[in-house]
Formats: sequence, structure tokens, C-alpha cells
Amino acid sequence: MSAGEKRGRLLVIEGLDGSGKATQAKLLAAALAADGLPVRQVSFPNYASESSALVRMYLAGQFGQKPDDVNAYAASSFFAVDRYASYKTDWGAFYRDGGVVLADRYTTSNGAHQCSKLPPEAWDGYLEWLFRFEYDLLGLPAPDAVIYLRVDPAVSQKLMTARYHGDESRKDIQERDLEYLARSRAAAEYCARKLGWQAVECARNGEMRPVEEIGREVLALARAALE
Repeated sequence: MSAGEKRGRLLVIEGLDGSGKATQAKLLAAALAADGLPVRQVSFPNYASESSALVRMYLAGQFGQKPDDVNAYAASSFFAVDRYASYKTDWGAFYRDGGVVLADRYTTSNGAHQCSKLPPEAWDGYLEWLFRFEYDLLGLPAPDAVIYLRVDPAVSQKLMTARYHGDESRKDIQERDLEYLARSRAAAEYCARKLGWQAVECARNGEMRPVEEIGREVLALARAALE
């Protein structure tokens, strides 16, 4: 970043499929805007953009019917290119002008989902490669804070089934692979500990907590990160 150029803030809402990221990101964006902050909300993958073509092909099973059919590094590149295009064409100028960008998923999602394809002893090396690739080589901004919505996979599966009205065929190759989701949960927990993500417990006794209750915790963490 050149001398004198302003830098915005980037907050990331992370969590596995069905954890309520989109809902919480929307609530948080509204709350921060009410605080008087210039806020821009983005979501990844950006399915409305041509840049997500390879992501869509991967999730639809065109490269294989299981997530592991595409290795961690190849899959990571699909998602990274989509983020790069979004940054260059959409929110980069807003961020560089000092705005607050709120992302529903980010590079950190690659950390959870793609680490799960590797043995645990390879996770640190993969994460080092990932962050160098996206933040140093591609030039994407690193997040100022990551808020991790922690939900047991069994609970999130119920939510996704309800989202698709019981039609399991509408789930992508990641959403319908329970063994892969369990591995992703373990990887996400590792990333949260190693990378200092701020975790919010979103379920209690096998059921999701009220959206507004979760939202209050998310907002408190976001405000603290922006101080």
C-alpha cells in the first residue's frame, strides 16, 4: 500500500455450512451502519459473478462427485480467484478508502475446508502457503478479525435440510458429504485455535440459539475489533 493511502477494515464471518453466516452478516452490517460506520457487505463465493465459474463446477461435482476428488491446492485456487475478481472489480476501492468490509466467508474458509483434505501434520504448511498465496502474491487484504460461528455438524445438517425443504439433491458435494463435514469441523476448530478466531457458540442442547442472541455477541466482538 502506497504512502498516505488509507486502509479500511475487514471483518470476516466464518463457519461451516448451515451455521447462519449470511443471517449474522446481514444483522451485523445493519448494526455497524447504525453506528455510523461506512459498511460494505460481501459474500463468497460470489455466485453472481463469472469469476465463480470454477467454484460452481467444483461444487456441482463436474470435477468429481466427492470433495476429495479435487486436491486442496487446486480447490483453493478456484475460491481465491473468485475473491481476487471481487476485490478488483467491486469492493477494493471502498476498502482502500477506509471503509469497513464485512465478508461472509473469506480466505479463512479455504483454511477449514481444504485442510480437511490433508493429514493434520500438513495443515500448518498448507495454511502458510494459503495466506502467502492470497495475501502476499494475489494482494488481497488480510482480515482484521474473524468471527467463527461454532455449530455442531448435526445441527447444521438439520438447518440445511430445512433450507432445501428436504430435497437432499439440492445440496452441493460438500454439503451432502457428512464424513467430509466432520473433517472440516475438526479443521475449523484447529484454525480457530491457531489463528485466533473469535468463536461464538451458536447451538445449545442440540438446537440453534435465537438469532438475535447470537447477533448481540457477534456485534460486541465486531465493535471490539474496530476500536
